[in-house]
Amino acid sequence: MSEPDKQPTEFRFDVPAGYEAGERLDVYLTGFLLNATRARVQKGIKKGMVVVNNEVSTKPSRVVQAGDEIVCTLMKPPPMDILPEDIPLDVRYEDEHLLIVNKAAGMVVHPAFGHRTGTLVHALLHHMGSDPILLESSGDPDDDSDEDSDDEPGSDGQIGGLSTINLAPRFDGDPVLRPGIVHRLDKDTSGLLVVAKHDRAHAGLSRQFAERTTRRRYSAIVWGVPDPASGTVTTDLARDVRDRRKMATVDAGKGKHAITHYRVVEPFGYTALAEFRLETGRTHQIRVHAAHIAHPIFGDPVYGGDRIRYGRDEGQRRTFYGNLFKALPRQALHARSLGFTHPMTGEEMDFEAELPDDMEHVLDRLRKVDLVRQ
Repeated sequence: MSEPDKQPTEFRFDVPAGYEAGERLDVYLTGFLLNATRARVQKGIKKGMVVVNNEVSTKPSRVVQAGDEIVCTLMKPPPMDILPEDIPLDVRYEDEHLLIVNKAAGMVVHPAFGHRTGTLVHALLHHMGSDPILLESSGDPDDDSDEDSDDEPGSDGQIGGLSTINLAPRFDGDPVLRPGIVHRLDKDTSGLLVVAKHDRAHAGLSRQFAERTTRRRYSAIVWGVPDPASGTVTTDLARDVRDRRKMATVDAGKGKHAITHYRVVEPFGYTALAEFRLETGRTHQIRVHAAHIAHPIFGDPVYGGDRIRYGRDEGQRRTFYGNLFKALPRQALHARSLGFTHPMTGEEMDFEAELPDDMEHVLDRLRKVDLVRQ
């Protein structure tokens, strides 16, 4: 499928009077522009697409000062239509209000930059037997259908069989559309997700996530054996200033508060099977917190888990772990269990999904080879 024609979108930033950081222009803008890399921002600056105090600025190294007025123009693709796609889904539970999906590793949850097809949302529309979701450039759902159509947002808030909360783009050209999506998993994290079919169910579920009353446990293979064998990691998390694709721990008050509980389930020689329980749900939270305590998730290419972290990096050990990385070319992280109160019936619901084959294979090899220190 070809990419739609891109359209210019203007962003305005007024640097606060108390600003004292003295960042470069490219660094400052990258911190505010969602999904824009520093390289892309630098390219735009050099092309004359950034105006500072009514003058075009072509130097990425220009120092931002308090009171600066910055106008940045980016080429954004227009909103997309979301078409149903026949993609297999592992549905563990479904009723008229919600469904539970065991997401496969490698599947993106919703359309976003670089992922305009093949997402869980596309698969859900096909599963529901829904028509495409058509969006106008304003970001509002297309309303050519009859007033009584099942696809028209009604009192329950539903379109295409999914809730309309998070459906509309946040700005012109934003392809981040999340109908029905209450919470997310990273592309290469497998496991359980709850999806809302209408807005009342979505609101009830979202409230439980916000109030931290849901029950979420993850299984992960980590480097090293955490000591103590159980504990709690508490930090603030924010975008890494050097790489906007990553999250990082930051000083208190400079990010979003994040709390993760962990325990060792099965120790090996230089790795371990661990369980993580989320109290909050921040982007990459488990992956960042595991790396923060020096036990990154095995295979995680973003946070240092895709290389040997404990023991010798040579000879047979290098070959052994290299083969495991090939068998599991992702972070060894699985959302194993999910519990919540049904938003419409009040019933307590708990679901569990077995480990995927790639993680089971790695665990089997670790039990045989890494059980004793090499």
